[in-house]
Amino acid sequence: MSTSDVTPHTAEPLGAQFGRRSALRLLALAGAGLFAGTSRSEAFMGFFSSYTNASPSTLRALQIPADWQATLGPMLPSYAEFLRKAHLKFVSVRQLIEPHTHMRGKVHNSLPPRSMWNNVRSTLKVIDSLADRLDLQVKDVVSVYRSPAYNAKCPGAKSNSFHMRNNAIDIVFPCAPGKVSAMARAMRSGGMFAGGVGRYAGFTHIDTRGNNADW
Repeated sequence: MSTSDVTPHTAEPLGAQFGRRSALRLLALAGAGLFAGTSRSEAFMGFFSSYTNASPSTLRALQIPADWQATLGPMLPSYAEFLRKAHLKFVSVRQLIEPHTHMRGKVHNSLPPRSMWNNVRSTLKVIDSLADRLDLQVKDVVSVYRSPAYNAKCPGAKSNSFHMRNNAIDIVFPCAPGKVSAMARAMRSGGMFAGGVGRYAGFTHIDTRGNNADW
C-alpha cells in the first residue's frame, strides 16, 4: 500500500465516506442477510469495496475466499464501525481491516473474536499519538489480530504472541524504523503506555501488554 492511498493527516473514517446514516443502513442490511444466497460473494466484495474504499485491483490481490466471506463477512460491518468510532486521524479503517484477510500457506487470518475487540483500543490510541508526534501518516499496517492457526504459520512468531490477544500492531511509517521505535519508547517513558516496542528492519511492533519489553 502506498502513502497515496490515504490523505496525509486524514484517515478514512467511514462517516466521511458516506455518512453515519449510510453506515447504519449497511449494518442493517448485513443483519438482514446481505451476505446470504447465491450472490453472497458479489455482495460481500461490493460492501468491502465501498466500506473500505478498496479498489478492484486491491480486492483481486486480497483474494478473500468464499469461506472467509461466509463466516466473517456478516461481522465485518460491526467491526468496521467499531474501528470508525475510535476516531483515528493517522490510520484508516481499511488499513486496519486488510491484515485480517492475509494468508500464509493455505491458512487465512480472521477477524478477532468480538470478546477481544476492546483489547486493541489502547494500542490504537498509542499508534495514532505516535503518528501525530512523528508528523507522519501510517504507511501500512502489517499485522493486528492473528488467529492461532494463522500465527502458527508466521515465521518467527511466538506461540504466545500478543497479536493473538488483539492488543499488538505491526506498523510501517515512511521513515526509518529506528526513528519510530525511539519515539515510541520516549512516549512510553513519559507514561503514555506500558508495553512492548519491537524494532524490525521493515516495521515496528507496538503492544500494550501492561509491562515494558524491548527488542
